[in-house]
Amino acid sequence: MKTNDPRKKAILESMKGGLIVSCQTQKDDPIYTDTMHIKMAQAAAWAGAVGIRANSPDQIKDIKEHVDLPVIGLWKVWHDDTDVFITPTMKEVKAIWEAGAEIIALDCTKQRTHEGTIAWNLLDQAKKEIPEAIFFADVSNYEEALHAIEHGADIVAPTLYGYTKETASIEEPNMREFARMCRDFKDEAYVMMEGHIYTPEDAMKCIFLGAHSVVVGSAITRPHLTAKRFVDLLSGYQDNWRDAEKAKH
Repeated sequence: MKTNDPRKKAILESMKGGLIVSCQTQKDDPIYTDTMHIKMAQAAAWAGAVGIRANSPDQIKDIKEHVDLPVIGLWKVWHDDTDVFITPTMKEVKAIWEAGAEIIALDCTKQRTHEGTIAWNLLDQAKKEIPEAIFFADVSNYEEALHAIEHGADIVAPTLYGYTKETASIEEPNMREFARMCRDFKDEAYVMMEGHIYTPEDAMKCIFLGAHSVVVGSAITRPHLTAKRFVDLLSGYQDNWRDAEKAKH
């Protein structure tokens, strides 16, 4: 069931029907500066966003100091032997919480991690060690969403649809599957849309289908990838912009 904790509920309900902007930069991004993530978050707040999604303890701390919005924190850690990179261990979970994020996002797929565990098993441990946190389950399909909810996730979203071996070739959101998640899980958890949303119209479709809120990143805060989508189309898809979006840093 959805949380009855008054503090958690107030944060989650404040996001209803709104836009959460993913404000992330990596040092090899062409737009990178030491303060770019702060400017992104300030721009999102100015526009009326209801929350920020941010990567790494340092960037989370910076954003919390400058923007008064709930933060969904994660920490991306890449390894060559796995596709699990979003908050893969308790080290990252604890660091995100200590950095000030109210909400902790972690990989809740059934993929195997660098440490040899199944990614979705981390949720139980994280909830036990940090019960005060709100947990955001990044999944790739309905089965993983169901598993995450059964193990106490407060939020589920198909963030990793397109990032697992089974879905790697997919570029568009699966609206029918997302609608099924909203229909079946709306009383058990907050279902949010994240991934492959590039226009306000698509975001509004998700709200219409039942999304509690919508997370958008690349289409807003990564202009180099927006430009590359145009270039790839104009060049007859000789290069795939998605390879750049999925690149390990």
